[in-house]
Amino acid sequence: MTQSKTDPRILRTRKLIMDSFIELSGKKEFKEITIKDITAEAMINRATFYYHFKDIYDLLEKVLSEVLLVNLNSDAYQNDELNEEALVSIFIAITNFQTSLSNRCHRGYEDTIARIIREQLEIIFYKMLLKQSTTEEGKSLKITAVILSWGIYGASVEWRRDSKELSPEEFIKSAIPYIMSGIDVGMLKK
Repeated sequence: MTQSKTDPRILRTRKLIMDSFIELSGKKEFKEITIKDITAEAMINRATFYYHFKDIYDLLEKVLSEVLLVNLNSDAYQNDELNEEALVSIFIAITNFQTSLSNRCHRGYEDTIARIIREQLEIIFYKMLLKQSTTEEGKSLKITAVILSWGIYGASVEWRRDSKELSPEEFIKSAIPYIMSGIDVGMLKK
């Protein structure tokens, strides 16, 4: 009998592996963590690990995606329109996520982290744009979501690099009128 990936026991084991990895990442650099470390911490065997994840990089990606989604509380955004409040809230969530990661020292994995952030933001922005669009211009909205995701991610990197004297909220609010006027004009043209 095969078990479904939504079986509560499978979900518990997957969470146990992810929690063990998070626990270990607080003690060691990512490159020093082995599958043996994870299986020992989770008290499972290697086969169980490989049932849930292809390798340690797959685990890293799934953990980061899940932590980011929790930080973003993405369900809340799926029903929202893209407005100033949503943009500020998303930006704060992204900067908090990056700050918490930098405390865990995942140096060398910035590209993976950046890609995960941008992919999740693109999904959120696309859903928000679809909600407020008056046309069926899906391709244009997709491109807009890509531009917004890269822009918000880039702004968060810039904030971390140079602007820590400003809160993330103050930092992003200075640009919001320009971002929103472009979005509003684009939505009206359709």
